[in-house]
Amino acid sequence: MSVHLGILQTDSVLEDLQPRFGDYPQMFEGLFREQDPGMTFTTYNVQHALPDNLECDAYLITGCKLSVYDDLPWIRGLASFIRHAIEAKKKVIGICFGHQLIAHFFGGEAGPASAGWGVGVQTSDLVTTHGWMGDGNQTPSQLHLVASHKDQVLKLPDGAEVFASSDFCPVSGFTMGDEVLTIQGHPELSSEYSKALMGVRRQLLGEDVYQAGINSLQKSTDERLFARWMLAFIHDQAAVSDQEVSRQRHG
Repeated sequence: MSVHLGILQTDSVLEDLQPRFGDYPQMFEGLFREQDPGMTFTTYNVQHALPDNLECDAYLITGCKLSVYDDLPWIRGLASFIRHAIEAKKKVIGICFGHQLIAHFFGGEAGPASAGWGVGVQTSDLVTTHGWMGDGNQTPSQLHLVASHKDQVLKLPDGAEVFASSDFCPVSGFTMGDEVLTIQGHPELSSEYSKALMGVRRQLLGEDVYQAGINSLQKSTDERLFARWMLAFIHDQAAVSDQEVSRQRHG
């Protein structure tokens, strides 16, 4: 059965980049429809209004240029909505800002990273395996995703378990029970978009961070694989077959 995903949009792609890349909801729709063409979506611009009900099978919180610790009513409201969704046993996926928001409002903490900006393709070690990743013997040891963040999860919420970690970002991804899956990276972003965004932010990032980020874009990325994992997590089932995992990783 295809999933009805609620996209909780917290921000928009810069207007100058939208003609080329689209906005975040379109990026996620393209990523997921590549795996499940029958999947349906409802987008909620949560800076203006939260969903009236829990009509979707699962909810995904997008990235945002703001920080989760900014004292804004819509951020607190979003956290409250997520709490209700989890209590109702809805699946919740947090991407970047969403990853940090769930940590920050559920007993953990997010804040500025001492390591500074993380941009380009970032590599995390997979430190635990789950059924939604597929056969543990075939699960890759690392995950490569585009990243763009200056904040990190500094403290895990109670009951959370890290599955992805790196020296640069120790809490790169975590789960909470069967309801929550989060990732600091951006499976919806392409290397081309990352290059364009870094170009806009070059002065802000500083030349060393910018050049390292640009150089990292030579690495292959695992957004298709992670999309399969997110779908398997939502469906409460094992991920794709071993051959399919390999194909998605290198396809």
